[in-house]
Amino acid sequence: MDGFAQSTISEEAGTELSPGEIHFLWWFIQGSIMNPSTRDRLRKAWGMCERHAWGWMVVEASFRSGYMHGPAVLYEDLMLRALAAFDLQGPFQHERLKQRLRSKGPCLMCEEGYGADSKGIVKPERVAQGRDLGPLQALARRTSEYWRRNVCGLCSGDGSTVRCRRHLIEDNDHGVVDNLERHRSHVSSLVDHIVRFSRSFQFEFQGTQTLQNSAALIGSVGWLSGWSIFLRIVDAPSVDSKKSLEIFNN
Repeated sequence: MDGFAQSTISEEAGTELSPGEIHFLWWFIQGSIMNPSTRDRLRKAWGMCERHAWGWMVVEASFRSGYMHGPAVLYEDLMLRALAAFDLQGPFQHERLKQRLRSKGPCLMCEEGYGADSKGIVKPERVAQGRDLGPLQALARRTSEYWRRNVCGLCSGDGSTVRCRRHLIEDNDHGVVDNLERHRSHVSSLVDHIVRFSRSFQFEFQGTQTLQNSAALIGSVGWLSGWSIFLRIVDAPSVDSKKSLEIFNN
């Protein structure tokens, strides 16, 4: 099992994004994501815990009107590293892959104490906007044809043999992973499209963005951090921020 996979806030009840979390994520998307020490922590943890990874996607989509350049750059980097982890030769490949894919550090937001009860000096209207699921839901609807094929069967309970990073590690622990190449191919496909998506924000590649490439961002976050919270976001009956109360209680 991934020793850092469980957020320190994962068992808190009734947990919509708190003002403190939104305050942190607001400044995170303003540029602190580019800080070298922050990037190093994100690499060690394979991103953030499930709650904060999808919380970031909600906040980014809401404040950036669905313009997901920052996440595209980070997840291109992380998924290229994930694909490199599958570059294995010689004996004990399953065990070596498991060690490579395990987090080497905690979620940076959890480590700094951000959770459901975190306070922040932030205006109520900014909190409301940061809890708005609508922009991410809209992205999910537009790209549904493509990201659904990447959903982990254990996260969704639908019987699919696709696995996210955490459940691939767990399956490996239980000795039920018999074909690493199939999982490598899954990651390789995500890499191909997340690289294209990230590059589409560059001037010379303007106009090259496709729905399948956009869906790779959702697929990459899901593969690295898990799908359960995102699937609840997709199924939420309303984009009203009040409906987000139980979404992030993973």
